[in-house]
Amino acid sequence: MNSNDTVFTEQLLPCGKTIPNRLVKVAMYEHLSSILGGPPNDFHYELYSAWSKHDWGMIMTGNVQVSKQHLTLGRDMVVPKVLTNQTIQPFQQLAQVIHGDQHSHSLAIMQLSHAGRQSSNILGGRLPFVSPLGPSAVRFGHSKRNEGVISNIFHRLLFQTPKAMSSADIDNVVSEFVRGASLALQSGFDGVQLHVAHGSQFLSPKSNTRTDEYSYHSLLLLSRIVNAIREVVPRDFVLGIKFNTSDYSLFEESEAKVAQEERALTHLRQVASWRTVDFIEISGGDYENPEFMLSSSSATSAKNPRQAFFAHFSSKLMKELSSVTSSDQCAPLILLTGGLRSPAHLYTALRNENAHLLGIGRASVLCPNLPTVLKRRRAAEADLSSDVTPFKPEPDLRFWPSGREPWRCIRRFFPKVKLIGAGVGMAWYVVMIRRLAKEHIRRPDYSIGGLGAMTKMWVWIDAPELQQTKAIYVLILGLVWYLYLGSSMLFDSY
Repeated sequence: MNSNDTVFTEQLLPCGKTIPNRLVKVAMYEHLSSILGGPPNDFHYELYSAWSKHDWGMIMTGNVQVSKQHLTLGRDMVVPKVLTNQTIQPFQQLAQVIHGDQHSHSLAIMQLSHAGRQSSNILGGRLPFVSPLGPSAVRFGHSKRNEGVISNIFHRLLFQTPKAMSSADIDNVVSEFVRGASLALQSGFDGVQLHVAHGSQFLSPKSNTRTDEYSYHSLLLLSRIVNAIREVVPRDFVLGIKFNTSDYSLFEESEAKVAQEERALTHLRQVASWRTVDFIEISGGDYENPEFMLSSSSATSAKNPRQAFFAHFSSKLMKELSSVTSSDQCAPLILLTGGLRSPAHLYTALRNENAHLLGIGRASVLCPNLPTVLKRRRAAEADLSSDVTPFKPEPDLRFWPSGREPWRCIRRFFPKVKLIGAGVGMAWYVVMIRRLAKEHIRRPDYSIGGLGAMTKMWVWIDAPELQQTKAIYVLILGLVWYLYLGSSMLFDSY
């Protein structure tokens, strides 16, 4: 087999479904729904049609929240409270768009999420300063108090101390995920991915200080959700998990780090032993330590050199799970996401057995036709395994405009807030996603800087609700911009 063909090799999932190639368009935060969440709309359909035309192996939606009272920063897709023909129809249309024409074999995967304690104030779907649910009453940002008074105030404004979940609350969350899986099944999706990353709250000792069985058995909630979903879906329905590695501190050598890494591997060995999960995506970071939102340029600095962010861990996991394979059951496939920015990165990850599947996030926005481009170059007998040219350049995501005055004089007097630095990158890609959805523009606008991206993300003149309530909408968004972003002008993110 030609080395270039390995990227386009079919992969068999344990459930029996086949992925036509290893390239996966992983979940991205679209920020395209109504301000307090809702179903997919024309923007989603246009956006996903830009990907569906180019033979991705799997295409995942952005997070679809199972609880309308636990959104992230608003504009999330939300699982309807009641599943009827009318409420399912927008999701059916989205699945049809992802599947594309009859020549496309991409799998359509709906990502299901519950934001928990990371659900923000104001835009989280609750009345202002009403507590979200969490495993324990540990406020988000609690561990960041040593970063300074301003950082602590910033986190307190954005995140409320959660209410510790009761047994009834936990039962309800399980039911919400099952309803989400039923929505995906009835809509024509091939499967779901459970978002257990970026603050996997019951798994993390930072947020789970319970003393009941959900503390002693930190995988209990996840296993309940997985088993409950399997009871209502057919055997060939794909079930994946996006797993968080940030709590296991993979990139520093010390006895504590090694122990934490072993804890993560133990968790995933247990997940594989259930024989109900088809793939595991390796990711990391949460809004307290937002590795997953940082730009590639910053994440691959000399201080922390890594081409594929979580390849170290995924490589170990691949070896661990090889023992799970038996004559009647395959181990879950491993999906590696982060830092795969050139053809050589893809081939190296496969050659080093870091993963079975290759997750492309931000590069899928910069280059939505990536599979087509790689196939053309393969047909021209180009050696993709040695091509280190990035698919597309990374943007300059500094928050502050370049120049001497007045920014340089102001910013030196204020501390840094890490979350804002990561949010700048997220905002820029949200703006590019909207351009892709609205105009199918394949050329990212690199002239938009960090401050411009932040402003355009929140002051969106084409928003779905703008048609009916333009004046009120502009007023509200102006207030949101001030609360969330106006304060960020006080901080130098980079």
